Amino acid sequence: MNSINQQQPEDNHKDLTGPEAVKKFKELADKATCFFCSNIKTGIPFSTRPMAVQQIDDEGNFWFLFANDSHTYKEITADPFVHMLFKGSEHSDFLNIYGMATANADKAKIAELWDPLMKTWFTEGQDDPRIAVLKVEPSEGYYWDNKHGNAVAFVKMLVGAAIGKTLDDSVEGKVEV
Repeated sequence: MNSINQQQPEDNHKDLTGPEAVKKFKELADKATCFFCSNIKTGIPFSTRPMAVQQIDDEGNFWFLFANDSHTYKEITADPFVHMLFKGSEHSDFLNIYGMATANADKAKIAELWDPLMKTWFTEGQDDPRIAVLKVEPSEGYYWDNKHGNAVAFVKMLVGAAIGKTLDDSVEGKVEV
């Protein structure tokens, strides 16, 4: 695969699999905004909404709490294919994940994922009859990040602009569990 920064002196492509991919999921999704897309295979415009990931387990599954009377619930029961986009910062921490969604009302998992702030949406707390668990099993994905942190990436960008040379600190690749 050719980089858009072909004059870059550093290798900027690394595919991740298994535990290394799960580690990257946790690293990038933990600090990022998730844009959750459903209706992606129906042939009609897909739906996108922000959602907070409650957990990424050791198998790489993404877990959410959401309402069983929501458009999201209706859409994933009709079309379980979903697309999640994560953005953590201006120049790094991007994650693009396709997966298969399933919903259930597992009370033990609800208790495990529960955060008291969720009472804003589920006014009866963990026992709210509207609360459901959403699990997304990733099928494929791609990430874009930097190698040495945002401060180093910013300095390299400034120096590169000053000397007219690409000193990009980025790394990107496929992620598969």
